Amino acid sequence: MTEKMLFEVSKKLNVLIALSLRQLLGDKEFSDNKKRKQGAGELVRYLNNMGIDAKDIAEITGSPLQSVRTLLTPKRQK
Repeated sequence: MTEKMLFEVSKKLNVLIALSLRQLLGDKEFSDNKKRKQGAGELVRYLNNMGIDAKDIAEITGSPLQSVRTLLTPKRQK
């Protein structure tokens, strides 16, 4: 597979993960409200422990990449 094809497959898998996550959490809104997500830190660390990198986690959760990276810093983890 070419790198472009792998990128496209990755994007589609991220969409499926995000949709499954929304269903699991009972989130029925698809608006672009920028309200703060409660419990995002736990979710970010969980996804990271499953081997998903920060860029994909940001895309899946709809959080800014810098916020995801901050949540993954060792002193921010509990």
